[in-house]
Amino acid sequence: MHAPPLNRIAFVGNYVPRRCGIATYTADLRAAVSARLPGAECLVVPMNDGTACYDYPPEVAFEVRADDPAGYERAAAFLNLWNADVVSLQHEYGIFGGEAGGHVLALLQQLRAPVHTTLHTVLARPSAAQRRVMDGVIHFSARLAVMTDRGRALLHDVYGVAADRVDVIPHGIPDVPLEPADPHKPRLALEGRRVLLTFGLLSPAKGIEHVIEALPPIVARHPDVLYVVLGATHPHLVAREGERYRRELERLAAALGVERHVAFHDRYVDMPELLAFLAAADIYVTPYLGEDQITSGTLAYAFGCGKPVVSTPYWHAQELLAGGSGVIVPFGTPAAIATAVCDLLGDETRRRALCTRAWRLGREMVWSRVAGRYDAALRLARGSVAVKARRSRDGRPARRTGPSPGRGTSCRRCGSTTSCGSPTPPASSSTRRSTCRAPPTATAPTTTPGPWPSWCSSTCGSTIVASARRPRPPRRPPTPRSSATPSCPGRVDFGTSSPTTAAGSTTAAATTASAGPWWRSAPASAAAVAPACRPGRCGCSPPPSTRS
Repeated sequence: MHAPPLNRIAFVGNYVPRRCGIATYTADLRAAVSARLPGAECLVVPMNDGTACYDYPPEVAFEVRADDPAGYERAAAFLNLWNADVVSLQHEYGIFGGEAGGHVLALLQQLRAPVHTTLHTVLARPSAAQRRVMDGVIHFSARLAVMTDRGRALLHDVYGVAADRVDVIPHGIPDVPLEPADPHKPRLALEGRRVLLTFGLLSPAKGIEHVIEALPPIVARHPDVLYVVLGATHPHLVAREGERYRRELERLAAALGVERHVAFHDRYVDMPELLAFLAAADIYVTPYLGEDQITSGTLAYAFGCGKPVVSTPYWHAQELLAGGSGVIVPFGTPAAIATAVCDLLGDETRRRALCTRAWRLGREMVWSRVAGRYDAALRLARGSVAVKARRSRDGRPARRTGPSPGRGTSCRRCGSTTSCGSPTPPASSSTRRSTCRAPPTATAPTTTPGPWPSWCSSTCGSTIVASARRPRPPRRPPTPRSSATPSCPGRVDFGTSSPTTAAGSTTAAATTASAGPWWRSAPASAAAVAPACRPGRCGCSPPPSTRS
């Protein structure tokens, strides 16, 4: 059966110009998918950290302050009114508010569109809060994506996710030619130097000090070596302790007498400048300290650009550099780093062979190919039923449940289909998905007219949403329905209304199951949702041009 086209795709996560790896990844992914599907509308709902306002590009339609729980529900209402075909969520615990990023569950619970979630972190030993949030994300996601086979294995072994719900899609990289490093060095004032490179937001977990400690024996054999540390300190680290870690690294280099062989570039570089540094590098080094790093965008970029890599054995490096595609050294061993670097610098033939092998393997990771795999994955997510992946008592993954044949909806809590009061959608409509989120203790009416929330007449009493595709709302929603004066002229305060049950029913079950935001109990109006404030337009903050 031919899958319907994807016309409206929403991307949720951090977004440029915010300076972090998730923001860059979301922007690159959105651009690649948009290029592959030129007829699709691809909008973005970014997370804002604290009170920061960003000068976002036009594709950003709604902003969420990470620490504002109500903002996640408003974003869900906006996406529901926009009639998204599928939502692509970028999940990392630290980018969402609440304990272990738990606020994101409010967004996922309210969305009607199927969700495809890219997991940038999969923990083998999560805390109780992290496990709760991950279980919720898995439950509300139609499909999941990880960037390594190790990530898929962890989802199955630790979280009980069936393998057919997981897409392994590598981290995307720019498509650049394979070229020698020396011709690119003069433009960066690096001519005559052997360049070791590490880039990314600076933090103690990166293990930069171990490379600096390895420099004295490297410099003794190769006096022209220069270790370039490219990247600003992580903003969260700066907020907590300033530039203390960078100062410690500088003092360490001075104490070892190699300060002239270390260059700190304390800035967040754009993509052209980053590619220039990668092109000029002779060896890329990732001395990270923790094994449980399932994804490293910096490693993917360096590998795909054809750079020989010396790395500690965190999970992504183990998988990407397997089969002799790079050099693995033990954690926290400057002597091993020094030996690996000196061997590569002294063996031109081996270094070129590693460059060629990495570049060729990296062609499968270029964004055009990654976009093709996301295109297929998003279509699968749109056509699948979001199920809760959890372990059963005997340790096996829970069985999948889906729509019953010929019905289009079924109660996933009780499995009832014949006694369900949900009306069959018209032949011309398309059922989005079934949801079952109400408490299983209610008794509810047997019928509810219209395509909006109806009640299962079995003992479950859960809600079943069998929504036909609704007309698209206007692009610029009119004045919000709330009469209350918002705290910020550019933001909207969303109230709740008491839903009316079918045929005037006032049973306790209907009242209990219908409770919640107004958009879950009655057809929503486009007038009820307006985009969040934009920098300089609402009076809550000055325009970006006036900010220091």
